[in-house]
Amino acid sequence: MILHMSDYPRTLLEFQHLFPDETACVRYLERIRWPEGFECPSCNQVGDPWRLQSRPRVLECSHCGHQASLTAGTVMHRTRQPLPVWFWAAYLVTTQTPGMSALQFQRQLGIRRYETAFQMLHKLRAAMVRPGRDRIGAEWPVEVDETFVGGATQGEGRGRHHKTLVVGMVEVLPRKKALGPDPNLPSGQRPQHQGGHGRGFIAGRLRLQVIPNRKQETLEPVVLASVQTGAEVRTDGWTGYDNLHELGYRHTAVAVRGDQAKTDQHLPMIHIVFGNLDAWLLGTHHGVSPTHLQGYLNEFVFRFNRRFWPMVAFDSVLKIAAQVESPTYRSFYESAQAQKNLPDSGKPVLTG
Repeated sequence: MILHMSDYPRTLLEFQHLFPDETACVRYLERIRWPEGFECPSCNQVGDPWRLQSRPRVLECSHCGHQASLTAGTVMHRTRQPLPVWFWAAYLVTTQTPGMSALQFQRQLGIRRYETAFQMLHKLRAAMVRPGRDRIGAEWPVEVDETFVGGATQGEGRGRHHKTLVVGMVEVLPRKKALGPDPNLPSGQRPQHQGGHGRGFIAGRLRLQVIPNRKQETLEPVVLASVQTGAEVRTDGWTGYDNLHELGYRHTAVAVRGDQAKTDQHLPMIHIVFGNLDAWLLGTHHGVSPTHLQGYLNEFVFRFNRRFWPMVAFDSVLKIAAQVESPTYRSFYESAQAQKNLPDSGKPVLTG
């Protein structure tokens, strides 16, 4: 089964028609993993495999007899949930605006245990970060700034109690250049855009990363990993970015010093993004613990970067899910513990 853009399911009925059972999901997952035909991981021969009726997720090489699992090395590895449930989960996560909490997810999928729904959601969030994804800023300027996210402070006075530091990087595109043809629309029509700050520009691709502090040795590796060398980078004059010019960036710094008017003029896009992020975390998820914040940031970035083409997002998350190994609860908490211990080392864990 090969899906073209016009075939992507837009309703529950269309989804059920395309993926009615385990067999349909197996064939689709097989095409995603081996688009040029099944390649045996043991002998590297390409050809039609034997399909085991008793084990539909296992393919047997017709040359050497090696058996390969369709879900091995993916976020669906060793899952007890049927593949149609995983496909429906991916569809809900990528097409429901503005997303779903774990409790809503559990109810929609009919999963008995909340913990199972929670872990499935986080495994899908791991599939929202494409391995080897491009660095942003190759064509357009990039705004970079930090913000504090989450953390209730009631009864503890003013301050940033329980909040987590996040650095954001977003491209700034001319509005007329920003929206290319939408493959979901006939004749290459452009999607209807709403919002923006009305100055002829629009936010392009986004990156968000949890960081332990604002030190130069923390910020520089994040920028290097996320923004194309040679790009124009705009910051608020914080000293942690002072060395970007030496690293090969065209750095423009304006000291805003808490002046909101200067901030709106020099870094409008990233602060619009931060406002949307806060509203999304509080409105959809009612707050997020620092332990799992990076996973939620990954979902927000995935949604934001595909906000004009939601149907493409469904196929994207399945393709990435077929390439990314399944995270475990242990890996979630080990990552969180690493972030907690980072102030001593000053180096961020680049998970997003």
